[in-house]
Amino acid sequence: MMRMVFFMIGVSVVSMANAQTYPVKPVRFVSPYPPGGANDILARIVGQKLGESLGQQIVIENRGGATGNIGAEYVAKAPPDGYTILMGQASNLTINVSLMKMPYDPVKDLAPVTLVATTPNLLVVHPSLPVRTVKDLVTLAKSKPGSINYASSGSGSAGHLAGELFNRVANVQMVHIPYKGAAPALTDVVAGQAQLYFTSPISAQPFVKGGRLRMVAVTSLKRSASMPDIPTVAESGYPDFDVVSWWGVLTPAAVSKEIIGKLHTEIVKVLALPEIKAKFADQGADVASNTPEQFAAYIKTEIAKWGKLIKELGVKSE
Repeated sequence: MMRMVFFMIGVSVVSMANAQTYPVKPVRFVSPYPPGGANDILARIVGQKLGESLGQQIVIENRGGATGNIGAEYVAKAPPDGYTILMGQASNLTINVSLMKMPYDPVKDLAPVTLVATTPNLLVVHPSLPVRTVKDLVTLAKSKPGSINYASSGSGSAGHLAGELFNRVANVQMVHIPYKGAAPALTDVVAGQAQLYFTSPISAQPFVKGGRLRMVAVTSLKRSASMPDIPTVAESGYPDFDVVSWWGVLTPAAVSKEIIGKLHTEIVKVLALPEIKAKFADQGADVASNTPEQFAAYIKTEIAKWGKLIKELGVKSE
């Protein structure tokens, strides 16, 4: 019995010592989507300041594919030493579960650290589409069933679900075109190959400011604090329309509580910096943070919510 007590004390001492010295080498910060999308942008904004705070280089590593599953699985199965962390988001952590056979369990195989940001999706259209309001879009879509297409970053993404939910509540028939990531989807919408996109403001803002895309509405129930002049789909006649995206940092499940605690402390400090809040606002995102326990509970709630919606909409993985 005494040997077991001494062993547990020894393990605890080693864990605390590791946490105090962590990190002693560069940390890989995995974005499970291609470069240029919202996930990648947020990872780079947070990663730069986190590296300064920790005194070590944070290396952004893009591992896109399978709607975020490839990169997330890579982190879930990485050594649990705190040197491989994930910038996860709603799609790959809570939506995929109800759409496909997962190569990892987002609840059992990953340890939440903290939320980082939230944002509604932004309904944007190519300027050639004669649409400036939700009412315009519904009128046009009803006059030409099946002729308007909308892009998404992949089957089962938040943008895909937003499009299908819009089809249902507005009783229209827009056609879904899935892409392998937010950046290629956005590229085709900007080029006019696809006509509209329910996407993150983080990805779309530069093109909106350049006049290459037009904002129509946001998908949250309430207007966004960072875009107060843009109406919601809900206030445009569809009161139950609510699609919000979020991002957060996670580690492999077996990472010690001490290292998770250190990461949490440093990331929350970074998120509190005025310059980070300003950079997020410029992207149309709101800073968000919570405890590891709160984040874990939130993920479970989100899995249940999206699962119910996917079943109701009859959405399938393509």
